[in-house]
Amino acid sequence: MNLIWIIFIGISLLSYIVQANLNRKFKKFSKIPLANGMTGRDVAEKMLRDNGIYDVQVTCVRGHLTDHYNPANHTVNLSSDVYSSCSVAAAAVAAHECGHAVQHATAYGPLKMRSALVPVVSFSSQWVTWILLIGIMVIQRFPIVLLAGIALFALSTLFSFITLPVEINASQRALAWLDRSGITNSYNHREAESALRSAAYTYVIAALSSLATLVYYIMIYLGRRD
Repeated sequence: MNLIWIIFIGISLLSYIVQANLNRKFKKFSKIPLANGMTGRDVAEKMLRDNGIYDVQVTCVRGHLTDHYNPANHTVNLSSDVYSSCSVAAAAVAAHECGHAVQHATAYGPLKMRSALVPVVSFSSQWVTWILLIGIMVIQRFPIVLLAGIALFALSTLFSFITLPVEINASQRALAWLDRSGITNSYNHREAESALRSAAYTYVIAALSSLATLVYYIMIYLGRRD
């Protein structure tokens, strides 16, 4: 168990470092303007058009780095920092979210798998904490309760790992298009790549954290007779 706690602490520290690094880079690259004067909204709309996608709307949402693509209502939702900003950071984020729209339009396999898991994971997330807690309390008499909680949590872990190729592929699509369309150039493309790489690290840490937590509960279950 001591090893697990060391891993938890290590992952927590890494998560803090990665998030701080992402915020620092976004703030820094938000001050680097695009030569063509395009805002995040302009970049998103152009990438969608260039990929033959005309049924996706670009909207502005509240919050910081709350950008996301919603396949349910076909919207690319950009935070205000990205939507109206003319910067390398805004272009990178906007193109990344449009990368998900392109994945959706081309029936990208991992995205289809993740979308299929969303209803199940959303349901399980409402109950898994309580089931795990009750399972630990009654583990000696009803170990099946904890086992059920572990199974539900395993779905969240699977979702986290399926998310990795989805996010990485969206960034790859974004960077390739930014370079091909001339939105970024030899002077600022590296910054766009760095920003998206830092964002990808947050998903890696989240997946590792979920896996470590899953292993922790499995060890409790296996050690119930100790």
